[in-house]
Amino acid sequence: MATRPYEQRARAEESEKTRRRIICTVLDQLEESPAEPISIGNVAKESGVARSTVYAIFGSRSGLLDQVARELEDRSGLPELIEAGNEPDVRDYIRKGFRLASSISATNREAFRALRSMAQVDGEPAGKTFGRMEQQRAEAMHDIAARLDEEGLLREGLSRVEAENMLWVLTSFDSFESLYAGKGMALEDVGEHLIAMAERLLYAEPYDG
Repeated sequence: MATRPYEQRARAEESEKTRRRIICTVLDQLEESPAEPISIGNVAKESGVARSTVYAIFGSRSGLLDQVARELEDRSGLPELIEAGNEPDVRDYIRKGFRLASSISATNREAFRALRSMAQVDGEPAGKTFGRMEQQRAEAMHDIAARLDEEGLLREGLSRVEAENMLWVLTSFDSFESLYAGKGMALEDVGEHLIAMAERLLYAEPYDG
């Protein structure tokens, strides 16, 4: 007897719930024990499924880690941040970008930490995902520095490359974390502080926009 459509939907929904539960189990482990390698056996046990179920859904340990890494990439908010680059005035984009980045970093602190831990502990494929995210950020900083330079907004003596490097440091998760967690600064103040630093370091003249 052929499987009825509603039965197929129910099975697909249950499979998706199981997939999500397994991914969440791995994320929980990364947050609680970031230096501990991911074990399919432990993940299966904590998820309440058989090892064969994990392999049936993800294919391999590498496939599981790839899906976990992509989940963290989706949470990063980086695509949304890059989209903010449509602002016609690059200085408005910088302000908007820092505020958005601070909010994203605060919301996803544990996710970012977990992704970095995965990259350090497991290398592949988390390392590829982390590297891809950093490459996107590097390209965005390159474009911003180029726009500032082309529009004559950089302070005298500051090269495009130097501006790019400054933006790279200021937009890093470490810069956010050092102010938010290290200094105990309020979230709304972190973005404004980074904006002020960037404008003082980069601009030839104060921006009052």
